[in-house]
Amino acid sequence: MNHYRMKKILLLQTGGTIAMDITENGNPRLDVAKGTDIIYREIPELQEIAEIEIASPFFEDSSDVAREQWQLLIQCVQQNYNQYDGFVILHGTDTMAYTASALSFGLQNLGKPVILTGSQVPMANIRSDAPRNLVNAIEIATMPLPEVAICFNDHVYRGNRTTKMSIGDFDAFASPNYPPLAEIGLNIDLNVNQPANTGDLKCFTNFSDNIFLLKIYPGLSPRFLQGLDLSEAEVLIIETFGSGNFPQSKTTSLLPFLERCISENILLVFTSQAPYDAVDLSKYESGRKAAELGAIGAGDMTTEATLTKIMYLLNVCSSQDELKQRIQTNIAGELTE
Repeated sequence: MNHYRMKKILLLQTGGTIAMDITENGNPRLDVAKGTDIIYREIPELQEIAEIEIASPFFEDSSDVAREQWQLLIQCVQQNYNQYDGFVILHGTDTMAYTASALSFGLQNLGKPVILTGSQVPMANIRSDAPRNLVNAIEIATMPLPEVAICFNDHVYRGNRTTKMSIGDFDAFASPNYPPLAEIGLNIDLNVNQPANTGDLKCFTNFSDNIFLLKIYPGLSPRFLQGLDLSEAEVLIIETFGSGNFPQSKTTSLLPFLERCISENILLVFTSQAPYDAVDLSKYESGRKAAELGAIGAGDMTTEATLTKIMYLLNVCSSQDELKQRIQTNIAGELTE
């Protein structure tokens, strides 16, 4: 007798391009009711993969998704954790890597898949990439992949290692410093080497916004930075050149600004504008000077992972020394130590 039980998947509809319907004049439009109808209308075969139920904790353009929405998603997974075998989150692509990174810190010790997906073209469009992405994500959510991941264009990436690389190409995401968790072709080949998590799910829903992100560029005038109000910032993330470089000549030196930040007890964390490889502040003179002041590097973490990790850590660390140590320590696979 066959006792096979079809897996139960909770599909969380949050908005984004994948949920858009096409209006009479041909323009895409977000509509939560239409979005749910589109899923069943366009991909009825989903029910052959798993037993699917749909919920919508919020419905937003992904540009408006931030810590309040991350909290809702974490709570939704926590409340439904024992009733489902896996979770799929439909999300806009613009901030998907931020949400995936945040969820990896908010949902620790996961024993089940939490898979984010979306599309570059609305599902209602005849040439949409949505059906393939959604079918793949549902199938991945039935497999032994106990972490937060992004499933897109026949690839599955660790969520906190992922960044958006293309606005218009179907291959929108990449994982610069970590191999894909799965490649999807005729078969699905999982690349999961870590041992399965044991123990209870640990949820953290609070993310601090006492953080600022600054991108360095050639010719950045220090006078703009001297007038920058950082009175409420606890951490300043700086997207530097290369492995941690920044201007230090007499007229454009950023060292006085960095010294000011340190004097105001703001922690400086350096990431790189180059997506591949790791920040190393010991490599060049400017990085060494920053390290002497007290700055730290983010290693090979993406900017998205660095930002959301610090937003999480600001609510769990009791001192700046602890914060420094934990930023540079792997928590959820986001950092190569």
